[in-house]
Amino acid sequence: MNTTSQKNMASPGGRLYLVPAPLDFGCNSEVSLENTMPLGTLTVAAKLQYWVCENAKSARAYLKRVNEIVPLIQPIQALHLQELPREVHKKGDHTGNFDARPLLTPALNGHDVGLVSEAGMPAVADPGSSVVRAAHDLGIEVIALTGPVSLLLALAASGLNGQNFAFVGYLPQEATERAHRVRELESLALKTGQTQLFIETPYRNAAMMQTLLHTLQHNTRLAISSGLTLPRGICQSDTVKNWRQKTSPLDNSTPAVFALGR
Repeated sequence: MNTTSQKNMASPGGRLYLVPAPLDFGCNSEVSLENTMPLGTLTVAAKLQYWVCENAKSARAYLKRVNEIVPLIQPIQALHLQELPREVHKKGDHTGNFDARPLLTPALNGHDVGLVSEAGMPAVADPGSSVVRAAHDLGIEVIALTGPVSLLLALAASGLNGQNFAFVGYLPQEATERAHRVRELESLALKTGQTQLFIETPYRNAAMMQTLLHTLQHNTRLAISSGLTLPRGICQSDTVKNWRQKTSPLDNSTPAVFALGR
């Protein structure tokens, strides 16, 4: 079926909403949703019966919290939740290799669908881009709702260049390759002034910090953010020279966003 035919099938009533989740992974209740999520976003989420998510259990926990503020249109047990395949979580879905169109069948039948990830904005440093791409190909309206996006919060709070920046995802796990990649990013940042953003999983935070402090030049500026919008959130920005005299503020419980610049 060609794209034109697919678009003709789409119902004008079926939309795809990108629903952010708070940065406590949506279900740990570290902070009130009212303090981190706009009421308008919660109101839309409460009306959705069909969902695409990373994990149904945590999505239900998040919706339970939403229900405490804005009553859901149906009991949680009656909602329709479809999980993205496990391989999408492991390898990502930004390459276009995963066909997400079947997940949007409810939208083609005229129902609004919510897309939610474990934390932050779906499809930004999280799975979901294949669903968004499929929606566009099918002629389904895509609406991004307001909520926390860790990358932009970290960039805004870093003091680094917010006019020219790049997000490069995860760096290599192997130590030598990771150090080589750090040097490449530092060279680009110092030469062009473009801030380089990358993320790391909690259990590799210590290894990443060690690589950065051993590899970067002493005048390079390094900003580190983790758990922003949460009570235990941190955001520190300093030269590498000064970082080497500090104790790392990171632990093994929360993903971190790193930013390099001048």
